Amino acid sequence: MGWIGLDLGTQSVRAVLADAKGHVLAGATRPLTSHRDGVRHEQDPQSWLSAVDAVLAEVGTADVDGIAICSTSGTFLLTDRAGRPVTPALMYDDARAAARRDHIVDADPDRWATSMQPTWALPKILELVADGHDLADRRVVHSADFVAAHLVGHPVATDTSHALKTGYDLLAETWPAEAFDKLGLPLSAFPAVVRPGVELGRTPAGVPVHAGMTDGCAAQIAAGALSPGAWNSVLGTTLVLKGVSDDLLVDPTGAVYSHRHPDGGWLPGGASSTGAGVLTELLPAADLDALDRAARAQGPIDAVTYPLTKTGERFPFVAQQAERFTLGSTPDDLHTYAAVLQGVAFIERLAFEHLETLGADPVRSVSLTGGATRSGYWNQLRADVLGVPVELPAVPDPAYGMAVLAASGGTDLIGTARRMVRVDRVLEPGDQRLDDLYGGFVAELDRRGYRG
Repeated sequence: MGWIGLDLGTQSVRAVLADAKGHVLAGATRPLTSHRDGVRHEQDPQSWLSAVDAVLAEVGTADVDGIAICSTSGTFLLTDRAGRPVTPALMYDDARAAARRDHIVDADPDRWATSMQPTWALPKILELVADGHDLADRRVVHSADFVAAHLVGHPVATDTSHALKTGYDLLAETWPAEAFDKLGLPLSAFPAVVRPGVELGRTPAGVPVHAGMTDGCAAQIAAGALSPGAWNSVLGTTLVLKGVSDDLLVDPTGAVYSHRHPDGGWLPGGASSTGAGVLTELLPAADLDALDRAARAQGPIDAVTYPLTKTGERFPFVAQQAERFTLGSTPDDLHTYAAVLQGVAFIERLAFEHLETLGADPVRSVSLTGGATRSGYWNQLRADVLGVPVELPAVPDPAYGMAVLAASGGTDLIGTARRMVRVDRVLEPGDQRLDDLYGGFVAELDRRGYRG
């Protein structure tokens, strides 16, 4: 008895098989490649199917009670009516259609003036139409939907989480027909939408395949951060925060958006353009583990880097003109490393402050997931700067989060997570919050006009 979670990432497909007590029984990974050409970023959707078949064969599907799938938020392709791909997959960060955002906002300013972002799926759908794709005989399919259809043998509904960046109205729980009509988008091209956890169909062997969620939400489930005041911070190439609120948080700046909580309420958060990816660029040949040990011995420094991975910021503020900068001196690799770590921690703190101004519950704990958790010094620094305990989940894996969602069957996700999710360690905050340096950092953001 057990449940499988699948995570369709940018660089790999991962499967995790877990039992009812949360024990990981098996896991498997297969690599993926993608193609970047300037602002364009594509992936071959057929490669997902080969990788998924391989990881499922490795973990085994005998006596499995369910499967759920997560994927990168906003990644989609067009298929024909039978579900065969007619375009590559356009990835979540593909910016080819940024100029079409204003056209979308004009179609429904009240809906999209503050929420629609240039890299969301909807602008790219318009771009494909402009390139000659007739949506009358096409279907918009998110990456998780494409894999689910492969497993069950027919096209499937999407879920509210993956549908968000395609323009789905989470309040009305419907596609915005009037706005789509103004944009020339036929509703027939868009899938039916169900809530996460709903059964989409069954494999030939009879295994239920459940509607999933995006990877950020999946990581949040794996962290068990599913009640107000508990947050999940995913730090990899970029930083993503996810939390819980009973009421929808409305952000006039557009930095924060919310998914539906499968148990009711909302999952607010945002995705920053800052993160650990800067380290690869600034320190391409460095031994990061050695630098981490040296940074721990050195302690905080009087310098900070605003660690943008590219021009433009999305969260905790929206500033397309934002650029990386450093305050203070970074004369060597160690100081460069430490300044980036402090910069990410500062952006994280600023993000939580912004969320609280919108009405989010005060932060009481933060679960840390993502590749950056391998840095013990960084974990403790983030606890110190935030001033709250940080938790390190035992299995910080979006694929594991999908196993938990599959086990819930779409009902009582919180209770299921309490049974399955375990915390490995808790780091208490120290006394050093670097308040003066943080204040100078925020003042510099304001001086540059990044925060409005």
